[in-house]
Amino acid sequence: MEITLVVLVVLLGLAVVAFWYSFRWGRMRRQGGVSVALRWDPDNARAGWHLGLGRYEGEVFAWYRVWSLRTGPDRVFERETLMIADRRDPVGTEAYAVPSDATVLRCESALQEPIEIAMGPDALTGFLSWLESAPPGRQVPRTS
Repeated sequence: MEITLVVLVVLLGLAVVAFWYSFRWGRMRRQGGVSVALRWDPDNARAGWHLGLGRYEGEVFAWYRVWSLRTGPDRVFERETLMIADRRDPVGTEAYAVPSDATVLRCESALQEPIEIAMGPDALTGFLSWLESAPPGRQVPRTS
């Protein structure tokens, strides 16, 4: 009897967690989130990719890890300080760890360590547009 109750409680707990993840993921996707894989410490050959969802929240790009109990973003990148240092296609087994047809961007910031962001073509277009756009009232430096 006691073992049955423990198993029932564990199964109920797993069901609640599964519901929470699916609800959270679906809600963020409906609110404009895009599938993005992120890798910090890209100079380390053993650094792995982490799947998540990115959202544009005004002047920041917020990244939420897929399997996280955190309610807020796991990483936040400010538009003003984020720069694209390099662009490449996934190599080797990376193609299995990132969204399909992904492009990998190496991004650098004065405030954070370098990272790599992998995203599909549609998400890439939106990310580049967001990164290059300026909000009203802010001047964009022009090159001659």
